[in-house]
Amino acid sequence: MVERVIAACDGAAKGNPGPAAWAYVVADGAGRPQRWEAGPLGHSTNNIGELTALQQLLAATDPAVPLEVRLDSTYTRDSVTKWLKGWKRNGWKTAAGKPVANRELIQRIDELLEGRDVVFVYVPAHQVDGDPLNAIADKAASDAARTQQAAAGTAVDLPVPDPAPAARAPRARSPRAATTTGAGAMGSAGGTGGPGGSVRRSGSRTLNARFPGTCPCSRPYAKGDKIAKVGGSWGHPECAAAHA
Repeated sequence: MVERVIAACDGAAKGNPGPAAWAYVVADGAGRPQRWEAGPLGHSTNNIGELTALQQLLAATDPAVPLEVRLDSTYTRDSVTKWLKGWKRNGWKTAAGKPVANRELIQRIDELLEGRDVVFVYVPAHQVDGDPLNAIADKAASDAARTQQAAAGTAVDLPVPDPAPAARAPRARSPRAATTTGAGAMGSAGGTGGPGGSVRRSGSRTLNARFPGTCPCSRPYAKGDKIAKVGGSWGHPECAAAHA
C-alpha cells in the first residue's frame, strides 16, 4: 500500500489586494518536511494566493500517490469540496446566478484533482500549537509576497515561521455589555454585531468593520475594512460573492 503524502499550502496578500504570493511544503507520511516552494503573484488577493498554492501543490506532486492537503483557507477547501459540483452543474454560476469568482483557477484545480485520492484537512492559522507544516507554508508565502521573489528548498533550509501571538485572556464585561454585544446584536452605531465586533452601516450590502476580525476564509480584516455577510458570519466581500 502506497503511503499517503502530507502537504500544506497557503497564500498571502499584503493588503488584500496587495503584493501577493503562494507557497506549499511537501512532507513524508510522518509529516516530516521534505521540500517547499513559493512564488510571487504581483498585485492580487488572498483568495487567489490560496487557490494558486493548491494548484501549484497538485501540479508538483505525483497524482498516483494519495495526498493529504492541510490548509487554513475555508474558502479554498469549500470551493473544491462543497461548491464545485454545484457550480459546474449551474454552468459556473453561483446559487445567486452570478459568475463564479476565480473560475479559471478553480477549473485547473478540478482538472488536477481528476482521478486522484486527495484529502483536505482544515487547520487554524497562526496558533501557538498550530500545524507546523501550515506555519512553514504561511511563512514562505508571506516572504514571497513581501519580496516578490520566487524561492524553493528542501528540509535543510525551511522557512522559519514567526512566533504565533499568544491568545489574550477575554476581558470581563458587565452584565449590560454582555446583552448588547455579540453576533446579531445591535452595536452602538446602529449596525449589527459580527465576529469582528460591532460594525456601522455604509450601504445595503457591505459594512465598515469597527473592530478587526477574521473572515471564514481564515484571513483577518482590519478596523475600517469593508466586510459583508459570508454565510452566518462576516468577512471579505469577495468571499461573500464566492459563497453566494
